[in-house]
Amino acid sequence: VEPHKGFFGDDTGLNGVRLLCDKAGQVTSSEGPRGAWSRPETCPLGQHLVSFRLRVEAPRGLWDDTAANAMAAICSGGSVLEGRGGPQGTWGNWSLPCPPGAGVCGLRTRLEPPQRGGDDTGLNDVDLYCCS
Repeated sequence: VEPHKGFFGDDTGLNGVRLLCDKAGQVTSSEGPRGAWSRPETCPLGQHLVSFRLRVEAPRGLWDDTAANAMAAICSGGSVLEGRGGPQGTWGNWSLPCPPGAGVCGLRTRLEPPQRGGDDTGLNDVDLYCCS
């Protein structure tokens, strides 16, 4: 997450997503060049991610756009995890949950490359994949 840079700064919001897997290490999305990783959010022992949603800022025309700003997820036991992200935008709908007995096992992201003087947005979309 990139912290807010002020009125005249070019903010990007969310720049990457990392899944910490209980048995297989970690999986990281494509990452934008800005910001820092926030502290990990984890499901209670024995549970796994089953659904997610993003907070996204709609395009603002001539003003600074940030696209995805925060991500939240639901664990199989119902716990809600919310990463530290920016306040811009509105929360989207929750994704369809993984089928019973399945959980999130992979991800794909859409990342805007640096615009070299244009308006950078960083992370624009996330897909999470379920496995049983």
